Amino acid sequence: MPALAVTFDDVARAAERLRGVAHRTPAITSATLDERTGAQVFLKAENLQRMGAFKFRGAYNRLVQLDPAARARGVVAFSSGNHAQGVALAAKLLGIPAAIVMPTDAPAAKLAATRGYGAEVVLYDRFTMNRAEIAQTLAAERGATLVPPFDDPAIIAGQGTAALELIEDVGPLDVLLVCTGGGGLLSGCALAATKLSPGIAVYGVEPEAGDDWVQSLARNERVTIPVPDTIADGMQTQSPGELTFPIVQALCAGVVTVSDEELRDAMRFAFERLKLVIEPSGVAGLAAALTGRVDVRGKRVGVTLSGGNIDAATFARLIA
Repeated sequence: MPALAVTFDDVARAAERLRGVAHRTPAITSATLDERTGAQVFLKAENLQRMGAFKFRGAYNRLVQLDPAARARGVVAFSSGNHAQGVALAAKLLGIPAAIVMPTDAPAAKLAATRGYGAEVVLYDRFTMNRAEIAQTLAAERGATLVPPFDDPAIIAGQGTAALELIEDVGPLDVLLVCTGGGGLLSGCALAATKLSPGIAVYGVEPEAGDDWVQSLARNERVTIPVPDTIADGMQTQSPGELTFPIVQALCAGVVTVSDEELRDAMRFAFERLKLVIEPSGVAGLAAALTGRVDVRGKRVGVTLSGGNIDAATFARLIA
């Protein structure tokens, strides 16, 4: 196997840094879900993480390693919402100035939360402007550290602690289903899961409209697609990460897609049966289990519920 940018040891060290800072979110079970899927399913409820999503793990792991001079110069990030909030909260906890580049159509709740944690928000049009370029320019002007949403070793390692905790808490798994945008959570979880549960099949799950991972794996190279038209705003990435792609290639069983309607059904199931509010991006793995997109019958299955940051009006409209 080729040398990868991140190792399991990096994930283990991230877990130590996060101990007592990030929530150790629960592994939730449901008899109804087990009956529907024919499997024994364990849901890693990252919607209950600090700031409402797994993104806090990677953001804190990245920022806590900055030296005092870098902390004083601040950080710049770009995100549609959850990474923005993760960086903003981590920066607040560590006393670091933060500026976040966010799209004008980002959910209002995510914009408000990012500002609420004390970060400066810089808005851009996601359909006509390049967020990475804007953030790079801003970071260069300020001498700040750029904190990308997924393509960074410390970010990947931090996200992988979600799977590390899940397997430590519930034991070995046969299958792990992971919500997938740029691949930070997927690659990090794959590093942890394949080490702690040998033989496990790790699958990423992305929206049908944003199938950049499926296309890229089929072509054995990173493919770039237009901005996906999907209700999963946290999965509107256009290409796998430069660092995440080889990790997924090496360690994962594949990536599957689910439709927006299947995401709505999974949101409704989580609300009615599990009493959990999950945003569309956060239920992709659950949707794949419920629809049989991955055959999980007779298996012990882990599923990431990656976030719950959605305003009440939008949530009500989507599950109505």
